[in-house]
Amino acid sequence: MLKTVAMLMVGPVSPFEAATVCEVFGIDRSPDSGPVFDFRVCGSVAGKPLDTTTGGMQMVPPLGLEGLAGADLVAVSATPARTFDEATIAAVRDAWEAGATILSICSGAFLLGAAGMLDERPCTVHWMQADELRAAYPRARVDPDVLFVDDGDVITSAGTAAGIDACLHVVRRELGSAMANVVARRMVVPPQREGGQRQFVDLPVPQCSSDGLSKVLEWMLDHIAEDHTVTELARRAAMSDRTFARRFVAETGTTPHRWLIGQRVLHAQRLLEETDLGIDGVAARCGFGSGALLRHHFRNVVGVSPGDFRRTFRTAS
Repeated sequence: MLKTVAMLMVGPVSPFEAATVCEVFGIDRSPDSGPVFDFRVCGSVAGKPLDTTTGGMQMVPPLGLEGLAGADLVAVSATPARTFDEATIAAVRDAWEAGATILSICSGAFLLGAAGMLDERPCTVHWMQADELRAAYPRARVDPDVLFVDDGDVITSAGTAAGIDACLHVVRRELGSAMANVVARRMVVPPQREGGQRQFVDLPVPQCSSDGLSKVLEWMLDHIAEDHTVTELARRAAMSDRTFARRFVAETGTTPHRWLIGQRVLHAQRLLEETDLGIDGVAARCGFGSGALLRHHFRNVVGVSPGDFRRTFRTAS
């Protein structure tokens, strides 16, 4: 159970990325029936002001490295620093070895690399820093094309908004979709973007109405249990098949088929948590058609079987 979260800031601190961790884990959501965490903000020295990447502003961590001890999750915020003092490296490694999950936000991955946590692991970072991370830590398996990578006790995320996705993913993984949705709703952000979604959209984006495509997405969600073809969806969007497919990828970062699979899996997660439907019943509600097909896609996206997911999150809730 995720109860204690420690955010480690290393100067210069990237304020936005630090704020995303604070927003997800540092606010009491109990009035909305959401999660409450023992949240700690830590630096190398308690009370020592840290410069930020925003000129003229400093951030002051109330706790030192001792705040990492006993945390269930240690979130390393982004920083342009590439070298780290031994005490900071040792504190992160000690927390990890004691059982904490370590989450890096964007360039915080460089500290994880310095601590030896990325060796032979899949990981990610902002796409502009991927080559640098590979060069610094050649044993790390860096994927520059994803929003975040969950490798169990080590989670890495790409830049800026991808840090929000990774933080919400942790809440969902540990406490369930309902809790993650409470946080996302208050933050006015999507409750889930797949970790494997592309970091950036190719430019130039073809001319199209985002509102028009949004209506098609909403219609797909309203009819999630039905089969959909590109031809049908393109007709609904008043586009040719080829134009629709191209614009869909440009605006969502994935294909209509993969997007729909992800939404069906998300819907299945909710049903597994909130209903007593059997696997075949969940599959029918989500549009998978059979329990076998649900199990296949669910494991590919979530990493566990629907049955294991239900047992875990029903216990967590």
